[in-house]
Amino acid sequence: MPPTLASLVHHSALKLTVRAGENRLDVPVRWAHVSELADPVPYMEGGELLLITALKLDAEDPEAMQRYVKRLAGAGVVGLGFAVGVNYDDVPEALVAAARQEGLPLLEVPRRTPFLAISKAVSAAIAADQYRAVTAGFAAQRELTRRTLADGPEGLLAALAAQVDGWAALYDASGAVVATAPEWAGRRAARLTADVQRLRERPAPASSVVGGAGNTEHPENADRVELHSLGTSRRPRSALAVGTAAALGTAERYAVHSAIALLTLTTERSRSLHEAGLRIDAAVLRMLLAGEPDHARTVAGDLYGGLLDAPFRMIVAESPAARNRAAAAAAQTAAGDAAPETGGDPLGTLGALVEVVESAAARAGEAVLVVPDGERLVVLATDGGAAVAACVEHASALEAARPASESLAGGDEESLVVGLSAPSGPIAASAAYKQAQQALSVARRRGRVCVEHEHVAAGSVLPLLADDAVRAFADGLLRALRDHDATGRGDLVASVRAWLSRHGQWDAAAADLGVHRHTLRYRMRRVEEILGRSLDDPDVRMELWLALKATAPD
Repeated sequence: MPPTLASLVHHSALKLTVRAGENRLDVPVRWAHVSELADPVPYMEGGELLLITALKLDAEDPEAMQRYVKRLAGAGVVGLGFAVGVNYDDVPEALVAAARQEGLPLLEVPRRTPFLAISKAVSAAIAADQYRAVTAGFAAQRELTRRTLADGPEGLLAALAAQVDGWAALYDASGAVVATAPEWAGRRAARLTADVQRLRERPAPASSVVGGAGNTEHPENADRVELHSLGTSRRPRSALAVGTAAALGTAERYAVHSAIALLTLTTERSRSLHEAGLRIDAAVLRMLLAGEPDHARTVAGDLYGGLLDAPFRMIVAESPAARNRAAAAAAQTAAGDAAPETGGDPLGTLGALVEVVESAAARAGEAVLVVPDGERLVVLATDGGAAVAACVEHASALEAARPASESLAGGDEESLVVGLSAPSGPIAASAAYKQAQQALSVARRRGRVCVEHEHVAAGSVLPLLADDAVRAFADGLLRALRDHDATGRGDLVASVRAWLSRHGQWDAAAADLGVHRHTLRYRMRRVEEILGRSLDDPDVRMELWLALKATAPD
């Protein structure tokens, strides 16, 4: 405990006497300060015991003393010590009355007690309190470390809650509660999800205080809660919440900082270890795609649990923003410049997807393989598991939030595009990867955020033709026929469209055009002559039909 006015009064060597403010002696004293200024307030910080002899004060003037004491109380001075036997034989009644009126403790300091003795007593008490806090902090650190080694983060939270006489909670990257101590704190911790998500938007390390006794809008949240981000990267991967009835003391603060350090060590690998893990992930994926599942299992060991033995889904995702960042980095690297700064999340929307998938897998106890592949992201997740469901749900939420008039083809740089393969096994990983790529391509062409391979064949094939290369091919195939029509020598393009739409039925197609069937036969022979290809060839008919569809006005 820090020194208080009561502890100074009870100090046998000081011989202090209380003359006013007897009911406010339990106030902590931050320092003892001597000042004979008529107005020492500009030099006060609050919490001081001010020691005076009234050298420059008219201590017997009631109005002057009322003004003097009122300013001291307003500045946060916790007590006034008056030395008798120096300038005044006794404490002036005007000063006593003013102190009683303001409720400011007034202590009489005997002539034989120097101010230096009071200052030393306060300083010694403060030092002793700080030593006790540091000692308690080291003891708390040892206990937290022991519990962490024995019981992991859950044990640490329980020890921390006991140290601060409150509760503690750990959150994952998405803001979901991972663990709490005691158990009854789960509901309180769940109310802070939005605050944790806002904390994650700030560069780490970051902290904030929410709630408190002043929270009249939600009295059930009267706890004072400190939120701290965890992790060594700029984008925090988890967060710690500590709830108490009052502000933390020095010892409790040591305990919280120790918990932050220990949780950071247990929840985030070092940079070199993380990079090594990424290299292993990429190597395992390459082996699977190369048709070497046995080698992949050997390299992976128990790293991914049973992921490589059970049916899984391959997920391929990309975003225009990631492609642009990768291209910019490559261009600057080739030019010998430093790589561009990408901020706290170099993958942008892909980084958000990684957090969603990994958080869902962690909560469900699933293994997941996540490999950044240039401007793309490749994920291997258990079929029917929480990670796949979270990916689909995340994509659906993004698509629902997108304005109806906006499409991926419109060039939204932060748009996410995801393709999911059908359920597959390790021996067919390469086929699953191709399926995911095909689904990704279909999603991009259809303006969708996510498409599963099972749904690739759903809907019309026509949106797949909205590609510059397809249009260029169609224009090249039909150019000669359009040039012919432009001379006014016949409507060959319309004739081809009518004939193909009628499956080569001459009478029906001629009726649609309003011409004789012999005229139509002549036009089809001209088409063959101009193209140099036979309309009896089904490939030619298919190419012409697709070219007509690709170039048809919307």
